[in-house]
Amino acid sequence: MNKSADLTFLRRALALAKRATGRTSPNPLVGAVLVRRGRIIGQGWHRRAGEPHAEIEALRDAARRGQDPGGATLYVTLEPCCTHGRTPPCTDAIRAAGIARAVVAAKDPNAAHAGRGLAILRRAGVEVAQGLLAVEAERLNEAFNHWIVHRTPFVTVKAAMTLDGKIATASGESKWITGEKARAEGMKLRRRADAILVGVNTVLADDPSLTARGVRGSRLRRIILDSRARTPLYAKVVSDEFAALTTVVVSKAAPKKRVAALAQRVNVLVAPVVRRGSRPTPHAPRLDLRWLLKKLGAENVTSLLVEGGGEVNASFLLEGRAQRVAFFYAPKILGGRDAKSAVGGAGVERIEDKISLRDVEWRRLGPDLYLSARL
Repeated sequence: MNKSADLTFLRRALALAKRATGRTSPNPLVGAVLVRRGRIIGQGWHRRAGEPHAEIEALRDAARRGQDPGGATLYVTLEPCCTHGRTPPCTDAIRAAGIARAVVAAKDPNAAHAGRGLAILRRAGVEVAQGLLAVEAERLNEAFNHWIVHRTPFVTVKAAMTLDGKIATASGESKWITGEKARAEGMKLRRRADAILVGVNTVLADDPSLTARGVRGSRLRRIILDSRARTPLYAKVVSDEFAALTTVVVSKAAPKKRVAALAQRVNVLVAPVVRRGSRPTPHAPRLDLRWLLKKLGAENVTSLLVEGGGEVNASFLLEGRAQRVAFFYAPKILGGRDAKSAVGGAGVERIEDKISLRDVEWRRLGPDLYLSARL
């Protein structure tokens, strides 16, 4: 098979993998295509955690078509698993099917398993090619890859702002800064995430729903940073049909009666606070984000979308807790020294301490601009 054909079928596998966006966590997105004599005889993708992997789906699809996979080429976006989990190893099924060649985009990100599946296939006489479209495949699963390595969620800080970096007026008015296309793209970010996080000031000012609209059976978790337990019991995140998916993160300094009242409706998590010197900050204890991210990672939250406001955004960015930014810019100017900024906090004192972005991508969404970049 020539490289052009390999690219074509591997791109098809990537497109199949994307069909399950937002539904496979804590498993990766994977697509697979079976090809013989230049023709697809079976294809599939991993649809949901606990269900068959992409390779198995492709083999079953070939069987439904009455096609024998013996001697075929398997195109798959991620190295086939070689260990027993919720499902048997895919390497066993590939060998049993008589696959002659495997074209694999990305290796397993788990250092304990990386390359083992490929080695097993090679020892079984399968010709293996790996690395084609690896960058695209790794980007598809950047959240999963980060979680596998660090056991903390991949954090994206998202904000919609004016050209002068404002997310709200001094009075707190913020709807709507960006247009429909930008808001639709923002909703896509929610659909890809396992959890969304805001600070209590956002809840108090906007009473947001924080849901992934348009996704049937969405299990998007909602995390509220609220050291003093000020979240009202009438807030949507506490009182709507998804209240069981809400976690309010408080500190020990929160009034016990408020904590108890919230705990009757939502999950309450008591987190340690960041100490300055020997004592916590006096008026608004800062919750320990490092501790929280480890806690969420242990609960299989692989991707976390932070939607601020400005103080929460600053905490994640200036403490180095975020991996990506998703900033939407509207061609508007608010001005005002008291208007709310997308990134607040104390900022950096020296220009050399600035936060630098890499892998910068710009897109135009109607009149607005969308910036996506790694930190």
